[in-house]
Amino acid sequence: MKINDKNVLVCDCEGTIKFDKKALSKVFKGMDLEINTHLCRSQIENFSKSVSEGKPMVVACTQEAPFFIETAAEIEPSTNVSYTNIRERAGWSDDAKGSLPKIKALLTESTLDAPLATSVSMTSEGSVLVYGDDEIALEIAKQLSSRLNVTCIIKDTKDVMPPRLMDLPVFVGTISSLSGHLGAFEAIVDKYAPVQVSSRTNFEMGQQKTDGVKLNADLVVDVSTDEALVTAPEKRDGYFHPDIGNPMLVQKALFEITDLVGEFEKPRYIKYDPEICVHARSTQVGCSRCLDVCPTGAITSGNDEVVINPYICAGCGSCASVCPTGAAKYELPAGNFIYERLKLLLDTYSETGGENAILLVHDTRHGEDMISVMARMGRGLPANVLPFAVNEVTQIGFDFMSVALGYGAEKIYILTGPGNVGETDGLLGQIELIEAISSGLSYGENRVSIIDLIDPDALAEVLYDKFDLPPMAKGDFIAMGGKREIVNLAVNHLHEHAPSPVDLVALPTGAPFGTIEVNTDGCTLCLSCVSACPTGALKDNPDAPQFTFTETNCVQCGLCKTICPESVITLKPRYNFTDEGRSAKIVKEEDPFECVKCGKPFGVKSSISKMVEQLTGHSMFSDENALDRIKMCPDCRVVDIFDEPNTPLAGAPRPKTRTTEDYLKERDELREEAGDFIKEQGLDRSEDEV
Repeated sequence: MKINDKNVLVCDCEGTIKFDKKALSKVFKGMDLEINTHLCRSQIENFSKSVSEGKPMVVACTQEAPFFIETAAEIEPSTNVSYTNIRERAGWSDDAKGSLPKIKALLTESTLDAPLATSVSMTSEGSVLVYGDDEIALEIAKQLSSRLNVTCIIKDTKDVMPPRLMDLPVFVGTISSLSGHLGAFEAIVDKYAPVQVSSRTNFEMGQQKTDGVKLNADLVVDVSTDEALVTAPEKRDGYFHPDIGNPMLVQKALFEITDLVGEFEKPRYIKYDPEICVHARSTQVGCSRCLDVCPTGAITSGNDEVVINPYICAGCGSCASVCPTGAAKYELPAGNFIYERLKLLLDTYSETGGENAILLVHDTRHGEDMISVMARMGRGLPANVLPFAVNEVTQIGFDFMSVALGYGAEKIYILTGPGNVGETDGLLGQIELIEAISSGLSYGENRVSIIDLIDPDALAEVLYDKFDLPPMAKGDFIAMGGKREIVNLAVNHLHEHAPSPVDLVALPTGAPFGTIEVNTDGCTLCLSCVSACPTGALKDNPDAPQFTFTETNCVQCGLCKTICPESVITLKPRYNFTDEGRSAKIVKEEDPFECVKCGKPFGVKSSISKMVEQLTGHSMFSDENALDRIKMCPDCRVVDIFDEPNTPLAGAPRPKTRTTEDYLKERDELREEAGDFIKEQGLDRSEDEV
């Protein structure tokens, strides 16, 4: 069978997936569908034949993927083969009879090729820093020293007996801070001192101890009983902080660390665009959503933008989910591939007769394990529950939720697990936002819910539970463009088909949509808010004293409120579905102030009055003339200062401007003087003599 020009091989796993042939032909109408029964063994020739064609293909089996990969490598290594799981996700279920629309949807979704993510390189040469309280650190360091270059730091050496053979450097000290990542750790050690070679019954050190010593290492093994030296230690590549009370965990860490020598590629999970970041302007901080939710400390504030360290980033995606503009975008996979997957899955499901689609968003670790156990030991997934695997469930934001509902998902469950402890604040905020939209448009409550369970039977109970919510209208919009554009497409579709549409929906505090309220009586049109606005929601008019506001551009970053010198701006989160929200409206305008000297308009009356009020009584404005200069345009103000008597700025008197009249007068005076001279010399002659 071919789907999207890819060969698709389906197997019923030795008859354990019960396919209804009549229903099968109806759902896969027009497709040459062949169901294998033992593709990985007795029917391997069918797989081999497809591989030999060299065309892209999909195999509906993940359990035996290693065997298929090995076989394909021997036949045609260049053939692009991908794998999908329909057995645990659909076929092995108490509800398997109605799962054919889901099976087709899962197969169709799997034919999409995910774009490649970019990566960063990390190099480890095997230098290890082992840090601990006592002799345990020394024992662990000795275990590693045969394979790696080890340095050991012990907090307290008084009860530590020196080894017979000193084959590694040992120091005493306390690590006050640790920064960096795999291949580039830097430890700051206080009370640092080397142990004396003459130590007998226990380690001794010199009297001189040094603070602030820097030590570099590629890897760090921390077996101290203190708190971890870094935030989210389980997510910091190259840092190990096992529980020394659990020998199994300690040995697991030692086993893993020996493999961390060489060059490693790590996905660049987040693509950051500083041009649309609204973190800060002019040193004033507005939006700090990504900083607030990052569990690893990979995001720091840097001037008017944030700095994301890709080496420390663990890829939870919380920053991308809460970013109001899409400046931080999750790139595993890159682009808008996740929306493309979502649309194809839900479209295929509904077009083949599937009803009441429930989307189960899960990760590829805990989530897939739970689904597998449910299928093997319990009821399996219901026929209308569509599993949707992502790298991290915490990457899911309001944009994804609104698009999923807009594409026809009746409900969204997000399955979290032990790996998400302490990382769901951002996700909860996004759910609160979509719930406000859903309730405000009368779609009902609990459209999106988190399931935090480790019991497969309890999970099945939730998924099989019925709910009574108004149906969702399936949209045909294409989720293209930036994050804001995609959200607007989806939410406007929800509004258009809402049971009870309203123009305005109130949103919770911190929502990235809303308006501002300005106390215009106190506003002096200084336009500080306009200069601070990073999205263009606030704009001035170069031809008139006024500023406008476009609500759809506002992300509620609060920079306008922070920077306003009069404190007359307040934020009001909401979603505005009217045309007025998409157009600029005048917030405040005034007549210009006219210069008291030349009459030229400049500034605004409220600003000039405010300045006069504030500066009255100031030593530099003690007389009326100085205050009057505030009421003058810049040109007249300069002239007035220079014309003031006894001003030190005046300088030498300026020469008088010569005019034509001055030149003519000077000529006539010279003529008169010449005539008088001629007469005195008797040189003048009468007309008769002439």
